[in-house]
Amino acid sequence: MSKRLLLTGYGGFVAGSIVWQARGDWDVHALSLTEPPSRSDGFTSYQFDLRDAEQLRKVFDAARPDAVIHTAALADIDYCERHPEEAVEINVGVTASLATLCRDADTRMILCSTDSVFDGVKGRYTEEDAPNPINTYAETKIRAEQSLLGAVNKGLVTRLSLVMGLPVLGAGNSFLAKMQNALEASREVLFPENEIRTPVDVLTLGRALLELAAMDCTGIVHLAGSTRLNRYEMACRIAERLGFSTDLVVPTDSNAMAGRAKRPNDASLDNSKARSLLKTPMCNLDEALDLIFQLKEEQDHGNSRNQT
Repeated sequence: MSKRLLLTGYGGFVAGSIVWQARGDWDVHALSLTEPPSRSDGFTSYQFDLRDAEQLRKVFDAARPDAVIHTAALADIDYCERHPEEAVEINVGVTASLATLCRDADTRMILCSTDSVFDGVKGRYTEEDAPNPINTYAETKIRAEQSLLGAVNKGLVTRLSLVMGLPVLGAGNSFLAKMQNALEASREVLFPENEIRTPVDVLTLGRALLELAAMDCTGIVHLAGSTRLNRYEMACRIAERLGFSTDLVVPTDSNAMAGRAKRPNDASLDNSKARSLLKTPMCNLDEALDLIFQLKEEQDHGNSRNQT
């Protein structure tokens, strides 16, 4: 009998990958704030505001999950800076409510956190490095981490690096899809040269999170790719892979952009712990792009076949 998974944030980029890869192995109960982007007999979906603690409890009790993967968050960094109370309600309050439910039911819970919890001075951060947030979003995610680890015996925090890929189900916040659309229209795309990351593809990430959901490890794990580079360099390599001129990729300095919340300069993550724990390989950039575009070809081929 399949284990039962409660997944928040369905309709988002990461959760869509998890749902797509979990079907057949997990009985998925996916929670979405908005109308779910895709319905299927392969999983159960619910639509409501996770801040409704009573409704959350009812769904949790109905799903009786063996594991919870909490991807839902208010993740727009600039919006969080302007609306700190809402950011706390969603990023901290909802996590705390879920953590209480998981604690009382002795259920495994995985929180998707962020590389933004670090100040970006050092880079190559390990799980042992102390967080030092420089924006409101990061502050709320650290508080969310603390609420989970302080309450749930089977709790695990996963800090995600920059997530890239194309949406597997529904839409979601895919910078690669937006970038491809812009390049196809011969429009310039701007990427910060001062922000260093270790990008992870959404397929590898979904696979790793599902693997961790079936494991007993607790504490903190960094889920990041194995290539460290700045976001402008990353965008140039993606443009080349797509067959476009890198002349359309324009380097910027995110620190010089007015009205923008601070971002860490070097938030690269050390993925050594993940590589030692998981069977899922933490891909380098070229391997990640191979996975992304191979799946896109397969999906396009399947769609064209269904239309004939």
